[in-house]
Amino acid sequence: MHRLDSSPFTVTPAASLLARCVSRGALSQEEIDSASSSLSPAFSAHLHEAEQRIRTQRQLDQLQLEVELLQQEKKSADVSHTFYLTRRFQMLQVFCCHLQDVLKDQSSLRQRLMRPLGRTNLPVPAHLHRFVVDVVTLLLDFIETLEEKMDSVHCCSTARDRLAQLVSHTALQ
Repeated sequence: MHRLDSSPFTVTPAASLLARCVSRGALSQEEIDSASSSLSPAFSAHLHEAEQRIRTQRQLDQLQLEVELLQQEKKSADVSHTFYLTRRFQMLQVFCCHLQDVLKDQSSLRQRLMRPLGRTNLPVPAHLHRFVVDVVTLLLDFIETLEEKMDSVHCCSTARDRLAQLVSHTALQ
């Protein structure tokens, strides 16, 4: 229909597209009528199937994220799980009690530890210098690993919060 025609009825672009789809057999008039009369937002079975695929893909993505979070928790369980932490804490307490007992018995050691370490040098024989360097590198590696594990413990609590946000966000959709 031309725009210059003085007809009281105008054809919208959507109506002309649907008319072309019906004329070529992509859609039937019954499908269009049932889509407009029913509550379904999809015009055809193909669109309905596509919506279903999108929904299942979203659910799959959500499950994959949850699995990834659980794998991260499992990987850091030796650092963050209370079972391991309580055992390590108990071992640390036993060690501290042992050190306190040693310090009570050894007054000279206690006096030496009370002095500030600044400007004091421990004499190390020359043949042991190589081992001192190795011990210092091991100490630095230990401190680095400890910092990483402390960061992972901190991230574990934020991972739980993010999982809760993810669940609440997907529940809203």
